Amino acid sequence: MRIHHINCGTDCPLGGALFDGRSKGLRGHLVCHCLAIETNEGLVLVDTGYGLKDVRHPHEEPSPRITRTMRNLLNIQLREEETAVWQLKELGFDARDVRHILLTHLDFDHAGGLEDFPNARVHVMDAEFSAATGPRRGFVARNRYRPRQFDEVRDWRRYSGPAGEPWYGFGAVRALEGLPPEILMVPLPGHTWGHAGIAIDTGSGWLLHAGDAYFYHGEMRRAERECTPGLRAYQTMMEVDRQQRLANQERLRKLSVDAAPEVRIFCAHDAVEFEELAIMGTMPPVRPV
Repeated sequence: MRIHHINCGTDCPLGGALFDGRSKGLRGHLVCHCLAIETNEGLVLVDTGYGLKDVRHPHEEPSPRITRTMRNLLNIQLREEETAVWQLKELGFDARDVRHILLTHLDFDHAGGLEDFPNARVHVMDAEFSAATGPRRGFVARNRYRPRQFDEVRDWRRYSGPAGEPWYGFGAVRALEGLPPEILMVPLPGHTWGHAGIAIDTGSGWLLHAGDAYFYHGEMRRAERECTPGLRAYQTMMEVDRQQRLANQERLRKLSVDAAPEVRIFCAHDAVEFEELAIMGTMPPVRPV
C-alpha cells in the first residue's frame, strides 16, 4: 500500500496569522489535504477537494457549485493544477484508475471533485448523505452542501453507525464494500451529522485523516487545545452539534498524545501538517520496539 498526500485546494482568508498561525501578510494559507492510496483493489481517494467543474465554472447561476459567500469568506484559489484528477495524472494515473472515494463529509471543499471520477464508488456515512441531499435549511447548510457537485454520482455506498470492533476507543465501520480491511471509517460527528475520519493501517502504524474534526495543528499532540481565533470562529460557525464536536476533538487530542508512536493524526486544512506529511511521503509512524 502506497499513500500520496495531495493538496486539492488552497484558501487564503483575510486575517493572515489569525487563521493559520504563521502568515506574515494579510492573507492566510489553508489547504485541502486529500489522500491517494494505491491498493490491490485499485486507487482509493480520501476526499477530493475542489474539482475541475469548480475551477472552470465557479459562478454558474442560479445554483453555483460554490456559493459567493464561501468564495469570498475563504478567498478560495481555484486552480486546475490543484485538482485531484490533474495531480493524479502527474503521478501517472488516469481518472478511471480511481475505484473508490472515501468521504470525511460532503462539504463543498471536500466533495467538489467527485464528478471527475465517474467510475468510482463513493463511500459516506448515511447521516451525511441524508443531510446533504435532504432539505438544506439555514445559512450554513445552504452554503456547505452544494448538490450540483455530486448529483451525477450514481454509485454510493452508505454506512449507518459504527460496526465491528472498536478502534482505539472509537467505534469504527468495518468491511467497507470493496475496500481492503486496512482502511476504516471512524464516525466523528459534530462538524456535520455524518462526519467521519478515515484510518489506514500502513503495516507499521496508523494514519488517521480526521477531516474537519479539528482545523489547526495546535489542537492535537498537547494536553491543552491551542487554536487561532479565525479557525476557532470558523469551527463554531460550521458545527451542527457543539457538544459532540468538542467531545470527539478532545478524544482525538488524547489519542494523539497517548498513542503518538503508533497513530499519526492530521486534519484536512492545516498547511503545517500537510507539508510535514508530504515531505515524509509514505513513511508511516514507527511503532515502539
